Order: sequence, then structure tokens, then C-alpha cells
Amino acid sequence: MYATVIWDDEPGGNVEHVAENGLTPGEVDEVLLNDALPTAHSATTGEPCKFGYTSTGKYIIVVWTEVNDDPRMIYPVTAYEVPEPS
Repeated sequence: MYATVIWDDEPGGNVEHVAENGLTPGEVDEVLLNDALPTAHSATTGEPCKFGYTSTGKYIIVVWTEVNDDPRMIYPVTAYEVPEPS
């Protein structure tokens, strides 16, 4: 997925939020930008999301919002570890 990922490192921004969930922006980008992973929709918000493994072995969900279409810009809203699929 070619997109610019918007990372907000201000207090309360998404960098702080994913860090509180034990993740780094790099780990989130690994899943978010992986074209091999299908895009689903969050059951709670309806926003697009992806599930996948990071290079550190964590299985995570990334939920984002589309900020702009052209050029494509996306803002990771949340990301956190989830149980591995069985």
C-alpha cells in the first residue's frame, strides 16, 4: 500500500498511544503497509484495519483512518496485540 503514514509524537498522539500498547511505530508500519495482508473493518468503529505479525513476533491489529485520498495519507488510530488466530 503506497501511503504516507501520519505519526503524531505530541502528547496524546498516536505514537504515545501505540507505545502504551507496547508497540513502536515501526512495528505498526510493518503490518499497516504490508500489501500481502487483507484489509478488514473494525467491528467497533467500522474503520479499516489489518491483522498481522511484526518482525518481533507480535500478532497485532492496526486500525487507521483515511485522511486524504490523493496523495494517500493514513493516520493509525490504534494498534495492539491480539490473540493469534487458531
